[in-house]
Amino acid sequence: MAPSTTEFRQPMALTPPRARAAVPTTAATTTTTAAEPAEPRPTDTRTARPAGAFARRLRTRLPRRARPYALVLLPAVLTLATGLWGLEREHSMWRDESTTYQVAHRDLGAMLRTLGTVDVVHGLYYLLMYAVFACWDGGLWALRLPSVLAMAGAAAGVALIGRRLAGPGAGLAAGLVFALLPPVQRYAQEGRSYALVCACVVWGTYLLLRAVAGRTRRAWWGYAATMALACLLHEFAVLALLAHGLTLRCARVRGDAFWSWARAAAGAAVPLAPLVVVSQQQAQQVAWISAPDVGQVAAFLGLALAAGALARVAGERRGRIGLPALALPLFVVPTALLMAASALHPIYVDRYVLYGWLGFALLLGAALDRAVRAARARGPATVGVLCGVVAALLVAQVPYALTLRTSQSRMDDTVAAARAVGELSEPGDGLLFLPFHRREPLMSAPGEFHGLRDLALAQDASSTGTLWGTELPPSAIRARMLRVERVTVITDPRPSARPSPQEAVERAVLRDHFTVCERRPVRGMRVVRYARPGTC
Repeated sequence: MAPSTTEFRQPMALTPPRARAAVPTTAATTTTTAAEPAEPRPTDTRTARPAGAFARRLRTRLPRRARPYALVLLPAVLTLATGLWGLEREHSMWRDESTTYQVAHRDLGAMLRTLGTVDVVHGLYYLLMYAVFACWDGGLWALRLPSVLAMAGAAAGVALIGRRLAGPGAGLAAGLVFALLPPVQRYAQEGRSYALVCACVVWGTYLLLRAVAGRTRRAWWGYAATMALACLLHEFAVLALLAHGLTLRCARVRGDAFWSWARAAAGAAVPLAPLVVVSQQQAQQVAWISAPDVGQVAAFLGLALAAGALARVAGERRGRIGLPALALPLFVVPTALLMAASALHPIYVDRYVLYGWLGFALLLGAALDRAVRAARARGPATVGVLCGVVAALLVAQVPYALTLRTSQSRMDDTVAAARAVGELSEPGDGLLFLPFHRREPLMSAPGEFHGLRDLALAQDASSTGTLWGTELPPSAIRARMLRVERVTVITDPRPSARPSPQEAVERAVLRDHFTVCERRPVRGMRVVRYARPGTC
């Protein structure tokens, strides 16, 4: 068995130097001194609380330098396992992932033209995915694997933060809680930037704690660089900087440490300024966002109250910053600010502040660690009850976890729509999208559209630097439609209340000159095959 982590040594004599010299050094005296019990040296407070019997066995069987970091790997491994489980989601893709897929497959010049007109807020992420697909065009796995790896890294960071603030048991519990949170599992399997933003904020928070504790210039530079990367991946990550500032105020961190944070935060926000200017010119891109409804506000208030209750039982403060002072602002401030701003201009979407769940995981993990220690002190029966409650909560998550890995878990399935087009149409048929921007299936699986004639398209998306291309005028679309015998249409389940002039003409021609041969409903869309009367 490996030696114990606590070292022992002879206690120092309390006699003054002259008095020690006067003590006779007889054999009896020497023997008595050697027989006195050794006084243990105080252990490091950050590793004084093992995370249960499993943690004790793990720590005693590992090299001493590896022990503090072994437990943080377990949340990362769990996150990696849950992320890889059902990663293809029944070979489905929803519209936002479809945008990532098609923009990242454009050549670099076409991508930069696109970012000049739309989606610049995701520009850095698209460039990253461009590099991924250039190295390995692995389809859905290449699209989603970066998010899985980023979220696994975030889980490890959560465990490190929890260990630093509340001990190894709390760190392990916080990391595992984070890995199992439903929003974390969801966005770990999406080909969008939110998992990467979350990972950057987590590690930026960890570097903040190190910088405040050590006050080294290297730590502050690391914090500024990491948070700048988070902001460039998505501009609403800047709200995490405000939460960090509130944390320092709540923890009464003043003087050089606070001003060092202010300089680092300003350095992280400066590169964001050009991105904000350009994204404001593309504000129509988020016109679809509506103000938070009563249910969303009530759910957030309930979670905020729960987080406040958890903060009261999260344990004592360690170091200059306590766990509640860090976790509560991270969970509450970004969401509250976005919801408040949405009263004037709707901009709140829960995934924009996904990183806030870091704070909730820290609070719940610390509370669980404290509950486990209290239960162990009260006896096996209490431990059994606590384990039963935790097991019941985990079992309750199973149906959601299973649904999350199916095509029904997202608002639509563009790959299924593309497959339906391939099954219903024949080479030479016409093709329409109603409305025109419902072209995501073509972006997701262009091979299914081989041989079909896009009746409304004037110029394609890549050459125009747009996401969908440009449309012909209504008269030209009408003329094209009247020259074909069959048309395959991809449309929303419900017609638009205010159709564009082109869409109005398309629907009128279909109604007057074609008949429906077959309808194929798919998730979030409908594929309809039309033909001239009597030719179905």
